[in-house]
Amino acid sequence: MRVYVPLTLSGLAAAHGAGEVGPGPLTAYAVTPGLREWYVSDDIEELEYAALNRAAAASLRMIAGNPDEVRRRVVVAVDVPDGSAAADPDHGLSAASLGEVKIAAALPLAKAAAVHVDADDAEKDVAAAAAALGAADLGDDDEQFTVDGAEDHELLWFGVQEIPQLIR
Repeated sequence: MRVYVPLTLSGLAAAHGAGEVGPGPLTAYAVTPGLREWYVSDDIEELEYAALNRAAAASLRMIAGNPDEVRRRVVVAVDVPDGSAAADPDHGLSAASLGEVKIAAALPLAKAAAVHVDADDAEKDVAAAAAALGAADLGDDDEQFTVDGAEDHELLWFGVQEIPQLIR
């Protein structure tokens, strides 16, 4: 099973230094039954893209919670054994937790399939989205539009061996 772990650039640097994403328990995103039902698709690539976007949104929340963090979303894609990622059945189809899974232990960075990171030119929109997140959560449509602006930026794909260049 592929899981998408939201991070920040400083979190990626820490994971690189430790050789693992963790410690556990970790919150990640994956193709869960709830995500399948919400997205209404049988195309696994579309579903994985939806899970990646859920993780990118969680990364944005991490960025919003830390004013010193670089304004670039980060998601690490890791293949884990089936059964090691568990969806919370109590969340059901809660919009806030679609695709969310819990992983009990740290994940070796060597098992990562890829790292997805915003390009430099996304920083302005990600910064605006992070600043607007609180008001958007309270129902402000204009601020939600600003948050959605970060989603207009596709995360770039990087191999694990490229992490040292990303965290400079």
